[in-house]
Amino acid sequence: MSWIILIIAGLFEVAFAFCLGKAKGSSGNEMYLWYGGFVIALGISMILLIKATQTLPIGTAYAVWTGIGAVGTVIVGIFIFKEPATFLRIFFLITLIGSIVGLKAVAN
Repeated sequence: MSWIILIIAGLFEVAFAFCLGKAKGSSGNEMYLWYGGFVIALGISMILLIKATQTLPIGTAYAVWTGIGAVGTVIVGIFIFKEPATFLRIFFLITLIGSIVGLKAVAN
């Protein structure tokens, strides 16, 4: 169950990065709504990370959490914010995914 909580926490990390990206491209009240979404997603992500680290090793949990956030944010950047999907970006994204899977595989 802790791994599922950790994955959800990582997805909320992607959500708060997405909100930052949307806030950057907006103004007025819409910008403040995106910043509000950022704060809410950040809070949920942190609470779930805390819950997951009650049973998972902190080093593994934190690395997986940030890895999910990094991979998800790059994917959101490519598909939503139209960032470039170069060969090297995809290559390193795949190596990061392999590292996340490897950390889960060797976790106690």
